[in-house]
Amino acid sequence: MKLEAKNSAPPTAEGGPSPEPLALLGIPEVAERLGTPERFVRRLVAERRVPFHKVGKYVRFDQRDIDRYLAAQRVEALI
Repeated sequence: MKLEAKNSAPPTAEGGPSPEPLALLGIPEVAERLGTPERFVRRLVAERRVPFHKVGKYVRFDQRDIDRYLAAQRVEALI
C-alpha cells in the first residue's frame, strides 16, 4: 500500500493552514543580521529579551521574531 503525501500545510491553532515552515537561524546568523557580536545575542537570550527556541542544547531563532524584535527597538526621531 502506497501512502500519498498531502499538499497542504498542517493546520494552525486557528484551524487554517500554517503560512510557511519556520526559517530558524543560529546565533551567528542573528548576530550578523543585527550587526552585533555573538556575545550580545547570547546576552539577549540569557536576559530573555528576544524570543528563541531550544532544539536540544542549541538555541535557534525564528527569522520573523528577529524582525519583530528589530521593529520594536526602533527609536523615532523627535523632529
